[in-house]
Amino acid sequence: MASAIRLSLHELHLEEEAQYRNPSEVKMCQIVLPCHANHCGELSVGQLLKWMDCTACLSAERHAGCPCVTASVDDIYFEHTIGVGQVVNIKAKVNRAFNSSMEVGIEVSCEDLYTGHFSRVCQAFATFVARSTDANKVQLKQAVPHTHQEHLEHSLAAERRRMRLIHHEIIEDLLNNRTFQRSFSEDTRDEDEAVPTERTRVESVELVLPPHANHQVNTFGGQIMAWMENVATIAASRLCNAHPTLRTIDMFHFRGPSQVGDRLILKAIVNNTFKNSMEVGVCAEAYSGEEPLRHINSAFMTFEVYLSYNNVSALKMLQAKNNWNLISKKNRVALYTVEESQSLCFRVELDIEIPAQRAFTLLSDLNRRQEWDLHYTVDDDDSIYRVVTPSVSGGKVQDFILLASRRPPCDSGDPYVIALRSVSLPTHPPTEGFNRGEVMCAGFTIYEVSESVSKISYYNQATPEVLPYISTDIAGLSSSFYSTFCACSQYLQDNTTEKPSPTL
Repeated sequence: MASAIRLSLHELHLEEEAQYRNPSEVKMCQIVLPCHANHCGELSVGQLLKWMDCTACLSAERHAGCPCVTASVDDIYFEHTIGVGQVVNIKAKVNRAFNSSMEVGIEVSCEDLYTGHFSRVCQAFATFVARSTDANKVQLKQAVPHTHQEHLEHSLAAERRRMRLIHHEIIEDLLNNRTFQRSFSEDTRDEDEAVPTERTRVESVELVLPPHANHQVNTFGGQIMAWMENVATIAASRLCNAHPTLRTIDMFHFRGPSQVGDRLILKAIVNNTFKNSMEVGVCAEAYSGEEPLRHINSAFMTFEVYLSYNNVSALKMLQAKNNWNLISKKNRVALYTVEESQSLCFRVELDIEIPAQRAFTLLSDLNRRQEWDLHYTVDDDDSIYRVVTPSVSGGKVQDFILLASRRPPCDSGDPYVIALRSVSLPTHPPTEGFNRGEVMCAGFTIYEVSESVSKISYYNQATPEVLPYISTDIAGLSSSFYSTFCACSQYLQDNTTEKPSPTL
């Protein structure tokens, strides 16, 4: 068996050698570790930009045979996020060489090691300039295309170069255009609904140290891009009070070098907002000692905000906790808890004879929740619900504005997910006479045990507003919470089969 495996690997190696490979092609593979990830457990875009720039630079230097520096990176659209534990595959090759500059194409994909599934992440085109060790200008050799795809990229590279050269002129003309300025002033929104841009302004300083420099002692281009992405993300987060996702970058253009010992001033501000996205402008300036600031780079980044994504991901992270403690079990209902610094998380679980898809349909309809949960009175608006609950202490009645997100299984073995969390919306301001509460994370997961049996788990990351409703049950799964889940079980069993609609 072992010899067969060795033979197959040897044959695979010979097969790869027989295939054509561009002489400038460079590949990088990196497994995403927690130190590379952001607060959502996803690969930081800044880290990805550093890996992309490093791979592209090595490809450019392989073709040029001398040191190269990053001149610009074209627009990048990120199609897919990358999670911890996945593998990042980066491939770079020179598409076309001009006099002393060249275009390098970069392809990024991610690989799930457990399923073997590959996903395209992004494609980018970077321009690198060859730097001679002496004062003479480098004359690059031509990149000769062989395959049909290489011929296509070689042809398009000339047009992309022309667009890069006139990019700055287009922006200048647009800003000086009176018609554009007049239409912009007419399109300004009601000041009462606007957020002052000054609130989103971010400024940060970085000292360039030896680890931030490349082998030419210049500040690594990927590091500058990563610092710019960091301040842009902070600016976007200040506006939406959430964790936005970077979707596009509108051209990094390096206007000058910086070296070890320089101080880099990074500035970002939200320029404009749209329905569920925003544009952030960001620039980098450098200085050393008492010299004036030098403009190093600038870019525009578009961030998108997905309320439902954060909603579902928060519930899945709560479900994935492995330190649940069994507090009590009564009949088929079990209560688990996890204590954290600022909250108490609990999980209620039961098995019930009902198909998982039917349970998902019934529990998704929050309009019917009052049939088994007397705490709930629902005022629905699409997937936004206003939930009213009676006061336990006799004070003001509580209300919550909840976003409901429903997800069927993506694959066999995955659960049905119903996620709930509080949102703040201008269409649902606090109501007089009600105490506005907050649900950090709550919802159901429904696993299919068999065709007729489901395992239903309810999760809640309890805040001070929610704790009064469950505190009497934590000690022993007593009274209301146990009876509520019994009522839920009875509700599901009574509606196991869909009732026919009445005929007119």
